Amino acid sequence: MDIDLQTYMPTLAITGALTLGAMSPGPSFIFVARRAISLSRRHGIFTALGMGTGALVLSVVALLGLQTIFSLMPVSYSIFKIAGGCYILFLAFGIVRSARIPLQSIDATRCQDISLFPSYLLGLGTQLSNPKTAIVFASVFTTLLPQNIPTYFYIVVPICTFLSNAGWYLIVALVLSASGPRQAYLKFKQFIDYLSGSVMGGLGLKLIISR
Repeated sequence: MDIDLQTYMPTLAITGALTLGAMSPGPSFIFVARRAISLSRRHGIFTALGMGTGALVLSVVALLGLQTIFSLMPVSYSIFKIAGGCYILFLAFGIVRSARIPLQSIDATRCQDISLFPSYLLGLGTQLSNPKTAIVFASVFTTLLPQNIPTYFYIVVPICTFLSNAGWYLIVALVLSASGPRQAYLKFKQFIDYLSGSVMGGLGLKLIISR
């Protein structure tokens, strides 16, 4: 059976572009890494699945015309950008606030009290709160989608987007929850938390004040 690559090229191109976007450093990477190292591998995995679900949601919205909405109503993007920046600042504040808490205390108390579902929701919220990610999705889809979108795209593309994003963050969670990175985090926890929180806070402020 002959395979018509032209039929699958838009899906492959979109998946590849969004995977490269997910691999670029940003709040999502920092948050998944920290959950995996400071809490547990399972928390990191569920956070990664939340990131993948957020990517799936954004892909569906982009397919339905996110770029058109932002073009017709510029104020909607401004509201989205400010809300996303505030959410990232909130996450950054939480990281900085916990910088002085020893890792042993987090393991003994918080890991038992924090269920896996909140980690999933935090991953989902982090992914959806970043307007830059939404713009990347909208731009990629606008550029690479065929003029006449086949019906199956509305199923295949979101699934591929979920698999690519969740797959990357699962790798991050699995690698960084290993013994070596965990011991390094234990040794330099306060510095790493302050640095991570500062970077995330800077990204949040940039989203709020940028035009």
